[in-house]
Amino acid sequence: MPRRISVPSSVVLAAVVLALVVSAAAFGVAVAGGSRSSWPGGMMGGGNAGGGGGMMGGGGARGGYGTMMGGGGATTQPGTAGFVPGTTAAPRSVKIYAGPGYSFSPATITVARGETVTFVVLSMGGLVHDFMVGPVDAVASDLAGTPEIADIGMMQTKSLTYTFDGSGTYAYACHAAGHYEAGMHGTITLVG
Repeated sequence: MPRRISVPSSVVLAAVVLALVVSAAAFGVAVAGGSRSSWPGGMMGGGNAGGGGGMMGGGGARGGYGTMMGGGGATTQPGTAGFVPGTTAAPRSVKIYAGPGYSFSPATITVARGETVTFVVLSMGGLVHDFMVGPVDAVASDLAGTPEIADIGMMQTKSLTYTFDGSGTYAYACHAAGHYEAGMHGTITLVG
């Protein structure tokens, strides 16, 4: 007859908490890698042509996020040799993490003047976020008519396409109750 082993619930709980902490740390390191043109890869996997190394793998041909044990390569950015700006027919995709908490990652991005960008926003954590993009004054004052994605729930992805055809300073922000005031906004630097 097989012997039955009893594991105290506190040991099981500790193992679950440890797994969550390790996962959160791996996610945090992937996010801290900076702004790239692709999502990070799996925890153990390497990147593909679009980028994204995992915890133990490196980035792909276009770079990817820097990770715990493998680095991502350089991704061409506006103002650098080899950069191809997004157009209305073929927008450049920029991934933005909303949260966890009251922050965006990356908090600063660079776009080419006149470029069309599709922001792909993934909400992390238990809060519901918004994503508004446009001229800094319109975004800061939550001006009606400024392009916005509303109600991005946990682990939900929504997108918004915007053309930076004006001059001046641009920004993005979350105006869910109290989020902007808590610092949930980012800056967009125009080059060219």
